[in-house]
Amino acid sequence: MVKGLYTAYTGMLDAQNRMDILTNNLANADTNGYKKEGATTQTFADEMAIRIKDTSYYGLPKRLGTMSMGVHIGETYTDYTQGNYKVTDNLTDFALDGDGFFAISYTDKAGNTSVKYTRDGAFAINRQGYLVTKDGDYVLNAAGAMGSNPNAYIQVNPNEKIRVDENGNIFQDDQLVATIGVVNFEDYNYLAKYGENLYDLVEGGTVIASDAIVNQGCIEASNVNIVSEMVDMITIARAYQAGQKIINTADSMLDKAVNQVGKV
Repeated sequence: MVKGLYTAYTGMLDAQNRMDILTNNLANADTNGYKKEGATTQTFADEMAIRIKDTSYYGLPKRLGTMSMGVHIGETYTDYTQGNYKVTDNLTDFALDGDGFFAISYTDKAGNTSVKYTRDGAFAINRQGYLVTKDGDYVLNAAGAMGSNPNAYIQVNPNEKIRVDENGNIFQDDQLVATIGVVNFEDYNYLAKYGENLYDLVEGGTVIASDAIVNQGCIEASNVNIVSEMVDMITIARAYQAGQKIINTADSMLDKAVNQVGKV
């Protein structure tokens, strides 16, 4: 019975972790370029159960088989599949078709500048003509993105319209002005969510060229499927409730064993 309490407890912890990740996905269902997360579950290593001091078996330990001690929380992973497009007809909105990320020059509150990456292509042109994110961070050009140079900004004439081809080349008056920095990575396991819809490349990660197509006038939506997430939420809630029932039942059995059977 005590083992049953522990098994139910670990199952409830796992369900709570999955619910936290799922609710974060739902909260970002309308976030441009957001990639949903998922959770894995692992079982504890099976333990060999034996019967000791059993005189019916000549006093020798007798194997009863294996038993599991429940589950524990595994790793959290990110699903990088592409989301649907939303057509905005805004000339500074861009969506990537394929594997790749926009390179951003990000400055934190302490004034430190570094290169971050995002799939959110909802950009704008400020008064100085720089292509920036909605938070005012500079979008890097192709050379800056591949060289991880946080100061290689994109500057255009703010008073003229821009045209961007599928390779990310920016044209004004039919003249090539700059190229939007789009990169990819050898191994996505070296990508870490930084916050503010940005990704950070941790030590050991390698930047490579991307063959993603740049589409002007649209942005990539989140790849969260609200219907499937709601179905998973119901499943997780039922699993959590089942764990609660097991704990209540085991607690009731222990109470009877101690306070009623124990009196005999």
